[in-house]
Amino acid sequence: MNKTRWIMLLAALIVLLAGGGWYINGRMEAQEEAASSGEVLIGGPFRLTNQNGESVTEQNFQGKFMLVYFGYTFCPDVCPTELQIMTSALGELGTDASNVVPIFVTVDPEHDTVAVMADYVKHFSPRLVGLTGTAEQIAAAAKAYRVFYQKVTDDSATGGYSMDHSSIIYLMGPDGRFIEHFGPGTTPEQMAAGIRKYL
Repeated sequence: MNKTRWIMLLAALIVLLAGGGWYINGRMEAQEEAASSGEVLIGGPFRLTNQNGESVTEQNFQGKFMLVYFGYTFCPDVCPTELQIMTSALGELGTDASNVVPIFVTVDPEHDTVAVMADYVKHFSPRLVGLTGTAEQIAAAAKAYRVFYQKVTDDSATGGYSMDHSSIIYLMGPDGRFIEHFGPGTTPEQMAAGIRKYL
């Protein structure tokens, strides 16, 4: 009886793990890669278009720290809040902020064209870089940064849909490697202190 109970528990656990599907698979891939390299593998090569219509890659930001956030322009609350916190944190850094490039990558390239991004980012900071691209380019960048996103039907939203997405600000080093992340609820002061440790 005891043995049967253990077998049933084990079977239930296997089913539960299998139900996690893409999430568990993604986590395991990340862990395997991290284990083989000894570091957290977030970030990587990308080719996107900035708000001036210029093609840019990660190479354009080499030598600078990057604060990277993925979202979309008609996001009603989380995205503008996080971008405001990001730009306020740079204000807290004073002249040290010149070593940090704030970057906003859309997860909705269908709506967030170059012109839309240009109009949006100027409301936060003249230094904020807005990046868009093709659906394939955005998917590749999001995968590199371990960002989840998906379109969700929403009759009350612009265009009849909204975007579910991860809400994390990544701090990347001058060599393009991941250093730290800041989740929702981080204050500008906390973010500035977290960045300052590495400047």
